[in-house]
Amino acid sequence: MPRSTTARIDLNALRNNYCTARERAGSAKAMAVVKADGYGHGIAQVASALADVAPKYAVACIEEAAAIRAAGLAQPVVLLQGVHAAGDLADCAQQNFEPVLHGEHQLNWLEQGGHAPDFWLKVNTGMNRLGFRPNELPAVMARLEKIGVGGRLHGFVSHFACADDAESTMTAAQTATFETATAPWPQLLKSVGNSAAHFISGQPLFDWSRPGIMLYGGSPVVGKTGPELGLEPVMTLEAPLITTRVVSAGESVGYGGAWVAQRDTRMGMVAIGYGDGYPRHAGTDTPAAIDGRRIRLIGRVSMDMLAVDLSNAPEAREGDPVELWGRTVGVDEVASCAGTISYELLTGVTSRVPRTSF
Repeated sequence: MPRSTTARIDLNALRNNYCTARERAGSAKAMAVVKADGYGHGIAQVASALADVAPKYAVACIEEAAAIRAAGLAQPVVLLQGVHAAGDLADCAQQNFEPVLHGEHQLNWLEQGGHAPDFWLKVNTGMNRLGFRPNELPAVMARLEKIGVGGRLHGFVSHFACADDAESTMTAAQTATFETATAPWPQLLKSVGNSAAHFISGQPLFDWSRPGIMLYGGSPVVGKTGPELGLEPVMTLEAPLITTRVVSAGESVGYGGAWVAQRDTRMGMVAIGYGDGYPRHAGTDTPAAIDGRRIRLIGRVSMDMLAVDLSNAPEAREGDPVELWGRTVGVDEVASCAGTISYELLTGVTSRVPRTSF
């Protein structure tokens, strides 16, 4: 019988979070970002759960878009990273994938002929990862018309670097740059809004927003948790207690003897570790929960196990499920203790942990 370590996926919470994104997007439509295997929740089940509410999906790459088609879903899929080979353009045209083109090499591929897909152009407004600079757009647009594919262009996208930081002025600057750069083509669509942008008062989201982490209940805003933003946790990561014992005052637990009991302490070992994607850098005092009661980790996280202090759960016994994150302990809390963000924790849960949905 396999261990009962599992990631339980609440699809109703997912749908509720999408509805929150759609409401906060105002007049913009919201494409559901389901890249990285649905942020670790399972791309097929996530996309299927949103199929009757999301008019469009967004992923990073063509293999993720293909997984959506394999799930039997027909909505258009935006490829945020574009395509990586000339032949991918024909596949995009056939499968109704909408690549975001961001470089000279991709324009060269369009010039090679064949049936061009509907596509978007990436505008580099200051993040400096991908995209054409604003002063390059007129030449790019002229080139597209010469190639004869201008009619396939949906519009322009950009991406914010600091939208998670309410104190930053960079989002406003990027927005102004984007508006100026795209103004000569008012008939084309525009998309800039990541999850964090949905929570910036007065921020234009234009025609299409792109909610990602907020769909899964994680916070996109520095200093806030998902529930504080009105978002519901979608993943509950659970693992069983596999033993309990009392360690005497002065005894240590785990590798490096990193935690030493100050008094006789009842503790337990939980069947999950960094081999399952639980963060190794989540140390002593990182919260967990048993039956709705908060407990804490002690010592170092091992590959397959971690230790918890059961002082606050005196009735806990072997076999009891321990919530590592979920509704009692937020994933943003655990991420903060581990010095990272909820995005990394959710996408980092390994294939060793089965996903079950309800």
